[in-house]
Amino acid sequence: MHKPVAVILVNWNTAEYTANCILSLKQYCDENLFDVIVADNGSTDGSLKRLETQFPGLTYIDNQENLGFAEGNNRALEYAIKNGYPYSLIINTDTLVDEDIITKLHAHLQQHPEAAAVQPAIYWMHDKARIWNGDGKFNSFSGATSTDNRLPVKQLKGTRYKTAEWLTGCCVMISNSALTEAGLFNKQFFLYFEDVDLSFRLRNKGYQLHYLFSCKMYHEAGVSAKSGVTKEGNLNPVIHYYVSRNHLWIIRGYGKPVFYPINFIYNGFYYLALLTYLKLRGRNEKVKQLIKGLKDGLFTSKKLIWPENN
Repeated sequence: MHKPVAVILVNWNTAEYTANCILSLKQYCDENLFDVIVADNGSTDGSLKRLETQFPGLTYIDNQENLGFAEGNNRALEYAIKNGYPYSLIINTDTLVDEDIITKLHAHLQQHPEAAAVQPAIYWMHDKARIWNGDGKFNSFSGATSTDNRLPVKQLKGTRYKTAEWLTGCCVMISNSALTEAGLFNKQFFLYFEDVDLSFRLRNKGYQLHYLFSCKMYHEAGVSAKSGVTKEGNLNPVIHYYVSRNHLWIIRGYGKPVFYPINFIYNGFYYLALLTYLKLRGRNEKVKQLIKGLKDGLFTSKKLIWPENN
């Protein structure tokens, strides 16, 4: 009989980070509760072999190509569901824990069957007094997604969790039965906002999403998105493509049509300012990717983005 939780890590040329994450989970979390599944997205630096040598007892899925965060996780989620794991913990490789988050998140979902998923408070790795990601919110008036990064306050009268509108794929435990009902990550998103999309679909099925702020972990943030210092900066230009495109997809898929004019005016000013900044800095490839993202975000057919809905 399998353990209750499948811990899923998508590795893409980040063997050192992945190894450190696994070691911290093994050190602080109850290993009777979880198995680790590593899905490798076509790493070219020997990551997969290095991890297999260091951790021979884990389950490895060789995707052989970079499928993105969405489909990379889906391959491992399909394995977890097929093999009878009740829950999956999706966690980024550039994270560390110093407490038993698996026991806490698992117990919370067992105690709250109305919740399909739960995430901890995610603090910055370099500043462990500041929260990087809390409960996610979506402002249908402006079309903006945001997260509450305020520290938990004592005025919450002893409560240990809040209801969220979306949860981050950086670290989230999900009921596999709810996933079977709502569907896995939408692979069309590839990278970024796939967690927002899945959160909305889970909520549309009648489930709640919980933010367990009494549970914490740490995130370096953006390791896979960095390309080294170049004339374009240290952020891979293609990130601007996926962030802008997928943000507009979320507005088109889950925003309120009555607010669309305001959504596009509000975000239009933001993207215009960003384009101006990038152009002035000589980040021409980033400008190109951002414009392409805005174009595809606005004009890609919904039938291509959510084919199962058509």
